[in-house]
Amino acid sequence: MSTDDVVALASADEAVSTEPLTVALVNDYEVVVRGLGSMLAGYADRLLIVERDVRLPVAQPVDVALFDTFSQTHGPRSEVRDIVAEGAARRVVVYSWNLQPEVIRSALDLGVDGYLSKALSSAQLVDALVRVCAGERVVSAPVVDERTEVEVSGGDWPGRAEGLTCRESEILALITRGLSNADIADRTHLSINTVKSYIRSAYRRMGVTTRSQAVGWGVRHGFALEPPRRDRVVG
Repeated sequence: MSTDDVVALASADEAVSTEPLTVALVNDYEVVVRGLGSMLAGYADRLLIVERDVRLPVAQPVDVALFDTFSQTHGPRSEVRDIVAEGAARRVVVYSWNLQPEVIRSALDLGVDGYLSKALSSAQLVDALVRVCAGERVVSAPVVDERTEVEVSGGDWPGRAEGLTCRESEILALITRGLSNADIADRTHLSINTVKSYIRSAYRRMGVTTRSQAVGWGVRHGFALEPPRRDRVVG
C-alpha cells in the first residue's frame, strides 16, 4: 500500500448525515491551523470549520477535532489524550507525516478515531473525515522506514516559503523551543542520526551553521511559540 492509502479498521455504525460536519482544527501554530483551514475551505458543503485552536483545547461541541501533529508530541502523550478525554469533539483524528506503525498504534490506543497522512489530497482528507464521522476508524497505511519523507500535499507550516520541508520545519520548531537532539528524537520517534540528518539539511536551506544561528533564524521566521488563541469561525 502507498502512503496515501487509507483503510477502515471498523465498519460504519452510524447513518451518514446530510448536514456538513463541524470541525475544530488544533495545533500550536496559527500558520498551521490556517493553512489546514485553507486546504479544506472548498468543501463547505461537506464540512464547516467552526473553530481554530492555537495552544488551546476544543471549546465547543464539534463532530470532529483534527489534530495536526506539527511540533507536537507523537504517541501516548498529553495533547491527543487531553482532546479525547475532554469530550468536546465527538471524533478525534490525528493528521501527521509520521506513519510509523508504533506511533499510529499508540495514538489508536488513546482512543482516536482516525490517523491520517499528510500525503492525502484535500479531497481524500475530507472523504476520510466523513467516513470517521460515519463510524469507521480510518487509518493511513503505515510507513516502516523512518527515513521515508512523506510528501505533504497541502496545508502550511513555518518556513515553507523559505523552502523547508515539513519534517525539517518541525525539527527546527523544536530546536527553536530549546529541545536537545535527544529530546527531539524522543518527541518525533526518529533516531538521533535521522534527526541530525534533517538538521543538517535544514541548516543548508537556511544558510546557517550553528544552533544559535538556527534559533535566531527560527524566531525571525515564525517558529517561536505564539500566545494561545481561539478563532471562532462560525456562530
